Amino acid sequence: MKKRKVNPVTRLFVKLLGNEKYQVITIPVFAILLSLIVGALVIAALGKDPLSAYTNLLQGCGLWLKPKYAGGKSMGTDFFSFMNYWTPMIFASLAVAVALKAGLFNIGVSGQMLAAGFISTVLVGYSNLAAPVAKPLVIIISIIVGGLVGAFMGWLKYKFNINEVVSSIMFNYIIQYVVAFFINTKYVDPVSRQSKNVSDAARLTLMNTEIGGLKYDIPLGIILAVIVAVIINFVFNKTTFGYEITTVGLNRKAAQYAGISVGSKMVQAMLISGSLAGLAGATYYLGYFCSMQPKVLAATGFDAIAVSLLGNSNPLGILLSSFLISIMGKGKTYMSSSAGLDAEIASVITGLILLFSACGAFIRYKVKRAKENIEEIEKENKVEVDK
Repeated sequence: MKKRKVNPVTRLFVKLLGNEKYQVITIPVFAILLSLIVGALVIAALGKDPLSAYTNLLQGCGLWLKPKYAGGKSMGTDFFSFMNYWTPMIFASLAVAVALKAGLFNIGVSGQMLAAGFISTVLVGYSNLAAPVAKPLVIIISIIVGGLVGAFMGWLKYKFNINEVVSSIMFNYIIQYVVAFFINTKYVDPVSRQSKNVSDAARLTLMNTEIGGLKYDIPLGIILAVIVAVIINFVFNKTTFGYEITTVGLNRKAAQYAGISVGSKMVQAMLISGSLAGLAGATYYLGYFCSMQPKVLAATGFDAIAVSLLGNSNPLGILLSSFLISIMGKGKTYMSSSAGLDAEIASVITGLILLFSACGAFIRYKVKRAKENIEEIEKENKVEVDK
């Protein structure tokens, strides 16, 4: 009987992705590479250079040198601006992830962001408080407001079994139009038709800070965002509280049988999720921006759902996935002006990344089958040699 040969491509495929211990990293990276390749083909089909387009995305985020810079600007200036854009995305994605851990789908992050941003703006952003008092107050108030909205949705789920997706969508609309009413009647800027700008003392971004003759927009929330991600990762992996919330998310009946208060844990998870959304709102409306547009919800809250899923709802994975998606969002303007591509192409690439990442279970299945096939062929060949 003739020996069967293993396809070298299949062997390489299994060698790279076959280790189950590292598949949580290798498979998402593989999916992202596939999406970037397909994205490059789309760009090439439009008659543009894919390598230049991808380089432009990095240049727009300060991750690659531009050919030239305007006065007072540098690569560092662009990178700090990118971090300012990235910060609320981290908080919003963590908010989605915490809810998902408890088996809940918080689609109301944008509404919670807006509620927290608006209350913080009215109470602190328009006050005459000094920066050392105003900035911490913005954070505290945003955490409380976002947490209360999230906890209320969790309580509705626990007490009346109202689906959190339905309640969060309804709250998005309620918050959106209530805030728009107050902006248009009390806080509107007659020129921009948005809310009046918050004071520099309350803003969580140090705008146009001069360092070495160059100007930077320094986001104060980025360090807090990374610290919070690490803390949440520790809580869910090393504490009883995190284990109980995860158990509720995996199987509520089993959690109840084990003596865990399911309703209480759902409310607590939504409280934490809403608080994180509140932080996203603070760093978005009183950080990256300094005002609010009436009747508009931040896309960040909806993008965070995809970012969280891409990061497997793992806080550390979310840091990486939010970094990648933020590159697409922040760098698309420069790519559009430099490469002559529509900015929407960045959204197409983002969609491809999410599409291929959603196929992670299928890729894992194909790797397993290929691994079993190789083992079977090698076993058959060994038997044949022994004969």
